[in-house]
Amino acid sequence: MARGALAQVEAGQAEPVKSQEPPSSQPEIIGTIFASPVPLSNYNFVRSTIAVFGNYWGKEPKNQQELDEAIWEQLVLSFEAFRRNITVTDEELQQQLAQLLEKEKVDFDYKADSQALAKWVSQKTNEPLELFLNQLRHLVQLQKLLNEVKNSFNPLVRNQELEDRFYAENNHLDLEFAYFKEEKKAWEFFNQARKDKKFWDKAKKDSSQIFRRTSLVTIIFLAEAWKFPKDELYRIAKLPLGTIYKPLPIYNGYVVAKCLNMRLAKPEDFSRQRYIYYDKVLAQKKEEVLKEWIRKLKNDAKIQIFKKGG
Repeated sequence: MARGALAQVEAGQAEPVKSQEPPSSQPEIIGTIFASPVPLSNYNFVRSTIAVFGNYWGKEPKNQQELDEAIWEQLVLSFEAFRRNITVTDEELQQQLAQLLEKEKVDFDYKADSQALAKWVSQKTNEPLELFLNQLRHLVQLQKLLNEVKNSFNPLVRNQELEDRFYAENNHLDLEFAYFKEEKKAWEFFNQARKDKKFWDKAKKDSSQIFRRTSLVTIIFLAEAWKFPKDELYRIAKLPLGTIYKPLPIYNGYVVAKCLNMRLAKPEDFSRQRYIYYDKVLAQKKEEVLKEWIRKLKNDAKIQIFKKGG
């Protein structure tokens, strides 16, 4: 399944992490958070949660180091949720479970048939139902924490930011470009193409593999999918069609581009839709502030790891 053992799960998060391991008189300590000991059982619980639900708040771990970072981040967030006395009601847990099962398109009534639910969980995750529900509660608790923190932010939103977002989503460019791994070769191509008007078409015929065409897509798509510098795209939009533009860095290389077609937004449309873009920009800025808050929280936690990888 896509993100962990369960695809399309909507996460939220839970109490100080609870292990399913039997209690021990001397639990093994794997590290500290805010100078408080972290039992190995808590680490293993979060690791199992990520294995089932994926790393909902960040990129999927590709190696042990990234997995460790994701686990310790959740442990820190769980500690903070406990400190703030954020809890998850049975009703909230049931709502999250209902949403999950609806997306999974199960064919049983989980409220009336707990055995069917336990069997489904076992088949999907190879876990007992109690552990699965504790993992889900953990996720709901962390989501409640992040929502509480995010809703406390009130970042300043400037009108210029709203206009930038409006034009990025409504200005469309159709670019053709030659792609190079080395910046030097991109500049060599650019200089030749500026000198000889026939050079571009000749190069495309001789070396078609280095050429790409985007079709008519938004500036924000070019910036996010291809990693074009957004400011440079705005400059291209002001030039005559067919103008060969200087080499630009994009994802994993450099391009020399020209615009073959464009469809530009009308300024009067912005006035009618300003409130929409205010909400979008505000939400984006809150997410950015939240990321910084998480980074600072982890730094303040002064995480000490005694044993990597559990």
